[in-house]
Amino acid sequence: MFRVANESEPNGSVRFDVPHVGEWQRVAPRYVVVEIVGSILFGLVLCGAATLVWLLANQTWALYVGLAIAVITIVSVAFEPRRVRSIGYQLRDDDLLFRRGIMFQRFVAVPYGRMQLVDITRGPVARWLGLADLKFVTAAAATGVEIPGLDDADAESLRDRLVQLAESRRAGL
Repeated sequence: MFRVANESEPNGSVRFDVPHVGEWQRVAPRYVVVEIVGSILFGLVLCGAATLVWLLANQTWALYVGLAIAVITIVSVAFEPRRVRSIGYQLRDDDLLFRRGIMFQRFVAVPYGRMQLVDITRGPVARWLGLADLKFVTAAAATGVEIPGLDDADAESLRDRLVQLAESRRAGL
């Protein structure tokens, strides 16, 4: 599946070559809204907790923690569009290849014959935007993959396709 290239990159790191089968399918651009709302809500809850500690317990350090959380939330929100663009998947002959991440990239290849569960979930903001997350699980816990931010129709058709492929591959085992 993946092979390490013989040549090192100019900076000395080793590069993974992923065979190019087709175009990467990307998540819906509206998924950025889901991630931004989640980041802002999480940051507001943490800032609120730090503010309560500062006001009620008169702990000055909590004010600085709250300010740091606010800055981290703002930086996180600024990177959300790029992070969402890094999410993609490919349906290959024998497996589904999933990728995500900017600095720490993750590639997961899930063989169709090993899929045990294909599930669609929708959170409140995603449901409002007409988006869904497609999750599939194998016997190995490390290969559980979730493709977030798919259009509802795309998630349902991909689920049906993956179930069909998984059944045909398991029958051949």
